Amino acid sequence: MPKTLMISVDERGAARLTLAREDKHNAMSAEMIDELTEAASVLASDRNVRVIVLAGAGKSFCAGGDLEWMRAQLKASRSERIAEARRLAMMFKALNQVPKPLIGCVHGSAFGGGIGLISVCDTAIASEAARFGLTEVRLGLIPATISPYVVARIGSSAARSLFVSGRIFDAAHAKSIGLVASVVASADVDRAVEKEIDEFIAASPQAAASAKALARSLALPITDEIIDNVITRLADSWETEEAQAGIADFFEKRRSKS
Repeated sequence: MPKTLMISVDERGAARLTLAREDKHNAMSAEMIDELTEAASVLASDRNVRVIVLAGAGKSFCAGGDLEWMRAQLKASRSERIAEARRLAMMFKALNQVPKPLIGCVHGSAFGGGIGLISVCDTAIASEAARFGLTEVRLGLIPATISPYVVARIGSSAARSLFVSGRIFDAAHAKSIGLVASVVASADVDRAVEKEIDEFIAASPQAAASAKALARSLALPITDEIIDNVITRLADSWETEEAQAGIADFFEKRRSKS
């Protein structure tokens, strides 16, 4: 049984994959990364599953990388950082290639890797109160591992602005750039997700899987070479003085507030 996820499948074949580290705003730890990769494989091969809803428990969808995971990267060797970046990259790849419709259900905060999770969904519904950000540059890092999926989702122009500024943006802007498909009142999120489930379940499972693969094949390919490149770029960014200083300062500020 996974420790960081909740997984259920109803009689229609609608699976709910819920991030369950609510005390950490569902920030992704090494354990969660491994469990999401495994869950993607299990749900992909389960013939009873017709559609998957990806959501977060508690106040947030996903706040990005877990602080302890980040602290470990600060002290790690280059080879260890590359190994961790590859673990994360393989998780996104696995979710992106799930041959079932994947619906993002977004509320609260969706930062960094949380935006990566939204970007591998086939569609996403956001609460009007949700907030988003690719804030890596504020720590001296870059949003490398998620970048192929984010660029594929929102395009280079929108990605360049958000990658470089690290600004926080609202759900209306997320919709305007195509990150989410619709924005609804917080009380209406579940109803909107149910409507999407009904639409996807109406499709033939085999045809839906083939159509999803077709759409991916016609987009900018996310090859192993691209994945290797972004992993290397992330490792490079961890080694800069800016990143070392920015992350150390971040943890120092957190200590002073605690």
